[in-house]
Parts: sequence; structure tokens; C-alpha cells
Amino acid sequence: MPIVEFEIADWRRRVFDLYATVRATAKPSAAHEVWRTGRESLFRTHPQSPIRRNCDRANWTFRCFPYDPHARRSVDLKAIRGAAIAEVAIGDDGSLRMRPFARTVGLADWWGSELTLFWIEGYGGGIFLPFADATNGTDTYGGGRYLLDTIKGADLGAYEGRLVLDFNFAYQPSCAYAPLWLCPLAPP
Repeated sequence: MPIVEFEIADWRRRVFDLYATVRATAKPSAAHEVWRTGRESLFRTHPQSPIRRNCDRANWTFRCFPYDPHARRSVDLKAIRGAAIAEVAIGDDGSLRMRPFARTVGLADWWGSELTLFWIEGYGGGIFLPFADATNGTDTYGGGRYLLDTIKGADLGAYEGRLVLDFNFAYQPSCAYAPLWLCPLAPP
């Protein structure tokens, strides 16, 4: 009988490995293809895939936009002090506590506004960047997408002291694929 916790740990380990490979791939468009095919393989084959088991996983395709070099940005961060902790209910898992800790600097001219980065409170912590955009509800999940989730190793690191945000690597939360998953969504 499978042990779910071990499978979840393996899923996270594989996502960490995938992002390590992506960061080590010099050309961003090639890294994007590594990421896309790696995620597709995980979603098709892993026992903890968010794709329902009764789906045709062998023919399932990981949908993402074609690589756009203009969607890659290196940004500075401005600290947010004294922000209230947001608590998000996540079903049987209780609640997820997130604290806004920084805002991007340098996206407003391109994105239309700056984005808020959250620190996930609790053991180990992690940086989390959910976001919403004009594609929500049409081309992508209505509740938004994720760009950073360092608990799962989903980040592209930094370049010359600035955080790398490459929106080509944005992905839908697990709840976009099956209702059994409960996910924190992008703030308004």
C-alpha cells in the first residue's frame, strides 16, 4: 500500500530537481522547454499528480503559453514592515498563514502594478507569489496562478542581486485540475 506522505515528499523532491535543472540551463527559452516537459511528465506519471486518476494521463498535455522573452524580468524588492498575517483556510490541512514581506520594484511600467511577495509562516517558511492577470477565467484558471513557491523549490533564483521573475514559468495551482485540492489563491 502506498504511503501518501512519502509520495508527496517525492513529488516535492522532483519539483526541486526540475527547477535546479531549469536554473542550470543557460538559455531561458531552452529552460522553459525543460520545465514544460518536466512538469508534463510529473503530471502524467506521478501518483501525487493533481490530474485525476480517471483522466487519460498518458495523452494529457501541460498547457502553457509559448515562451516570450519579454515576460522575463529581474526586479528589486522593497520590504513591507508590520503587515498583517493573512490566514487562508485549506480544508483538512487547517489554514495557511502568509505574511506580505516585500513588493516588487520595477514591474509597474510593464505589468501595470507591483506585486506582493508573501512569506509562508510555519516550520521552514517559504516565499510565495500568487498573482492574477487578464488571462484568468479564459486562458488560465480563474483563481490565478503561481510564480514562486519556494516550499516546493519553484523559483528561478536571483541575478545580480535582483529577483528573477519569468512569467513564462507561471503555473496553475493544483485546485485548477481537481476539486479535491484546496489552494491559496491570488489576492485581488
